[in-house]
Parts: sequence; C-alpha cells; structure tokens
Amino acid sequence: MSCGRFDPCLGLRAACLAAALGAGSSTALSQRDPTSAPSIDVVGTTLRVRLADGSTREGPALVGAVLAIANGGQTIRVRIAGVDPDAIDPLGEILLYDFRLVTPRGEEPLCAPDPDGRRVGFPLAGRSDPAGILSSSDGSIFELVCTSGAQGKCARLGYAPWRRAPDGRPMIDWYNACVRLLRGDYCGDGRPFTRDGTLVDIYDRLGIHGSDADPRMAFEAAWGPEGAVCVARTRLPDIIDLEGLRRTCPRLARRLGHAACSENVPGGLIFNRSLPGAPTR
Repeated sequence: MSCGRFDPCLGLRAACLAAALGAGSSTALSQRDPTSAPSIDVVGTTLRVRLADGSTREGPALVGAVLAIANGGQTIRVRIAGVDPDAIDPLGEILLYDFRLVTPRGEEPLCAPDPDGRRVGFPLAGRSDPAGILSSSDGSIFELVCTSGAQGKCARLGYAPWRRAPDGRPMIDWYNACVRLLRGDYCGDGRPFTRDGTLVDIYDRLGIHGSDADPRMAFEAAWGPEGAVCVARTRLPDIIDLEGLRRTCPRLARRLGHAACSENVPGGLIFNRSLPGAPTR
C-alpha cells in the first residue's frame, strides 16, 4: 500500500489522569471529590467514561466533554468537539475524534492536518516511550494520538495494537514495527531518518497490505518492533546512507545491502519499498 506524507512527528503522549470531565453543558467533575470522579478507560479507540451514578458514556455520547489530562507535568484541557467513524477502517472499530485544546485564548485543534487535511485523532490504550513505541495496558492508561503522526497512521493502516493476527498473536509488534518504519527509525533508538512527505509502499505477510509493485520503487528494508531487521538501501541517502548506517547502528553492520537483506529475512514483520532518491510531495 502506498502512503504519502508519513511525517516523523508523534501524536500527543498524554497518560490520562483525569482530573475533570464534563459532558455537554454540565459542570466538570473534579477528582477532589472522590465520590464524583469518573473512571475513564479506552477499548480500541472508544473512550468510555463511567460516572459516579454507575451510568456509562462512550464514543459519540462524549461530544462536548472536556478532559483534563496530565501531560509532561502539566495539565491540559481537551474538549471533544466531534466523533465520527473512520471511513477507511473496514472493521468499523476506529473512531476519529475532533480534539480541541482549550486555552485562555480560546480553542484550537489539538492535531496537525493529516494527509487528507483533517485534524483528528483518537485515544489509544497503553503508554509510549519517546520514540512512539507502545507498551500495552488494560485501557486505564491511554494516550491521545493524531492521524497526522506515525502512531495514528499505523493503527489506521490495519496494524491496530488491540487486534490479533490471524495466528492469534497480538498485533502490537506489527504496530510498533510500523511506527519504526514510518519514522525511518532503523536503529530502533528513536532517531528518525526520514522526511515529511516521503512516499513509501508498506506490505506484510499477513495479507493486511500487499505491495503496489510500483516499478519506480525498490525494496528498502524489513522491520520489526526493535527497528530495521535489515536494510537493502536507505530511504533518503542525503540524510543517511548505508555506510553512515553501518557506523550509526552497529547491530545492522552485517545486515546492510541487497545481498544481506530481502523479504525472506527472519524476524521481518512488515516491509517497505521506496523511491530511489525518495522525492517528496
């Protein structure tokens, strides 16, 4: 599957320690009063809130709700301005949220525009490290990710971490491999070697995506959750070439070049092809 504008930016990392939630025009509920504090969790991309009276609101029923979210030692307020099903999700599981950051100057979109120009995102259960690599959770800890970032894109591409592969394995390894791929994180240490707008063709052995077989493109690398498993050629030689990768990523030293890297390499979960010279658009 060919996909453009895979920027290296991550979605907002915000483990929810909900200090307040208000729905519609109702007054926000404060954690200072433990009897009124709602419990919040995420199933798939469905944000679910259980109120003190035992009632539950989720998904579109939360339009108008305001979340107070702990983020980097600060608390930000995010209003849910809209919730819609993701039209490209064949399973109908993904909801797209219009998150609005509430500031003293008014509201502004939380997310940058994605390739379709939409400023939307969704909650994702788990906690990510600075490179965007997700650890699973029971849904009580979650993050807000944007469809403009690698995390949101990988879930929408079919590698949603809450799903299971056909053989029953959790998809989280494929999801994390996809995040590494989109960010050009060959070394698996969080350093991106790509550029916003670079076109890549992503495919796998699960049947989620097949290669477009665009004759302009050439095989680049095989990927796993720890980064590249091997690299036949780098995506953007002006950022890093194979010799630079050899020096930068010692673990890949014997896995570089077409003779050492193919789609049959053990450990490869997803693969990509890219344009030689990788022009942007």
